[in-house]
Amino acid sequence: MNRWNQDERYQEIVSDIMDLEEFSEEMSQIPHHDSNRLQHSLKVSYYSYIISKYLKLDYIEVARAGLLHDFYLESVSKQKKVTDKVKLYTVKHPKDALENASNYFDLSDKEKDIIRTHMFPVDVKVPKYAESWIVSLVDKGVSFKEFGNKFASKLIYSSNLYFLLALNIMKMV
Repeated sequence: MNRWNQDERYQEIVSDIMDLEEFSEEMSQIPHHDSNRLQHSLKVSYYSYIISKYLKLDYIEVARAGLLHDFYLESVSKQKKVTDKVKLYTVKHPKDALENASNYFDLSDKEKDIIRTHMFPVDVKVPKYAESWIVSLVDKGVSFKEFGNKFASKLIYSSNLYFLLALNIMKMV
C-alpha cells in the first residue's frame, strides 16, 4: 500500500498530520491487526480519498479525517481483559481519536463527524455526511482484510481440517 507515497496531491493534503511526531511516530508503534495503526490509518485515508475524489465529494476532509480516525495513542493490548479491550477499542476510541485530533488540528464539523462516527453501527453514533459513511465503510473493509491476513493461515488450516472431516463423514454414510 505505497500508492499514497506516489500521489503528490494526497501527500500535500496530509503532510502536516504526517509531520506531527505524536501522530506518525507513536501510531507506527501500536500494533493493529496485521501491521500497525499508522499503516491501517493510511490505507483507510487513501482509499477513502480515492473513492471520494471519484464521487466528487470532499476528498480533502476525507483524506485528513480518514488519517485521524484512529488517532488514539494507547495500545489496546495494555488492557487487562479481552472484554475490556474490545469494549474500550470499539466504543471509546472514536471519542478519544476526536479529542486527540482536535488538540492538534483545527477540524471542520464534517471532519469531526467522520472521526466520531467511523465505528457505526458498533457505536450508535450515526454518520451525518456521505464522506463519513465512506470512511466508516472503508475502515470496515480494510479492517476485515487486515484481520483476515493476520489469521489467514489458521483459517486455511481450519477449513481444510473441516473439509477432510466432512469427506470422512460422507464416506461413512
